[in-house]
Amino acid sequence: MVYSCINNILSLLYPDHCRLCDAPARAGLCAGCRDELPYNSQGCRRCGLPLTLTLGGELVCGHCLQHPPAVDRSLIPFLYAAPIDRLIGQFKFSGRLAQGRLLSRLLGDHLERQATLPELLIPVPLHPSRLRQRGYNQALELARPLGRRFAIPLDHQSCHRIRHTRPQHALNKRQRRQNIRGAFQVSQPIAARHVALVDDVVTTGDTVNELARQLKRAGVVRVDVWAVARTP
Repeated sequence: MVYSCINNILSLLYPDHCRLCDAPARAGLCAGCRDELPYNSQGCRRCGLPLTLTLGGELVCGHCLQHPPAVDRSLIPFLYAAPIDRLIGQFKFSGRLAQGRLLSRLLGDHLERQATLPELLIPVPLHPSRLRQRGYNQALELARPLGRRFAIPLDHQSCHRIRHTRPQHALNKRQRRQNIRGAFQVSQPIAARHVALVDDVVTTGDTVNELARQLKRAGVVRVDVWAVARTP
């Protein structure tokens, strides 16, 4: 409630424009562009994969039924498609951090309606070499506003990416599992039973699932994924 009131006051003091069409807007997007975003309206409860079924309720895809992942719940409001992919690309590769704040706000709007709040947020870590190259961890930049919005502590020091891996999208299923295996390390006890991993895009689910597996080995009971977009 307080968060919404502050945003309303700021929008009156500092009129905004749409990041996609430059029309007058509220909170970064005009009503028309917001309506045309590629919503992931029926995603698998466990991995977020978009499903073609239009049945009500929360569904689980066939793969997750046969091979239950370490991730317990995925909340991913958008498909990785235009124009969300453009906003993520500008944020992730062009240093436009304002786009990240917009994406975090859109994710937070979805979470307000859907989420059982965790005790702790953990941004998916980058390998040190990738972090030096980019200059920031996009997952951490998404997680910070969410932590403030929902009053959830943020832990970006307990989990580390200890192996530099190849891009997952270029590999087949077997290669993806091998590529990410052992890529993460939990360096200290996690003082929470329920955590949410924060990331920008879930491409195959193997990365967040491997990190969730390590967290459960460290004593975490429930691991959710909060991400902006899911690759179809």
